[in-house]
Amino acid sequence: MSQDNLIKLKCVCGQINYHSTKNKKTIKEKIEVRKHCKFCRKHTDHTEMKSK
Repeated sequence: MSQDNLIKLKCVCGQINYHSTKNKKTIKEKIEVRKHCKFCRKHTDHTEMKSK
């Protein structure tokens, strides 16, 4: 697994809860997934953070 393919998923409350991988050459748009946030204690949308 390459470090270039790692992405961070951020909750709507601002917490970074999950890490995932993505092929950035084939998928240009940002990923948005519904996941459980342990800080909000509910399922919320987690969006990909801006990469450096």
